[in-house]
Amino acid sequence: MLYWALVFLVIAIVAAIFGFAGIAAGAASIAKIIFFIFVVLFVLSLIFGNIRRGPRP
Repeated sequence: MLYWALVFLVIAIVAAIFGFAGIAAGAASIAKIIFFIFVVLFVLSLIFGNIRRGPRP
């Protein structure tokens, strides 16, 4: 999922360089949404993984 966020970020940067403002804004917003979904899923996996295994000494 982080891969796709980076792909859309690169698309947004390339589109901004060439002057396609609408495409750049759309790709940047998609990248931002995918990145935040990745962060939420990552934090949830850390929390539930720690609960399942128990605290480490």
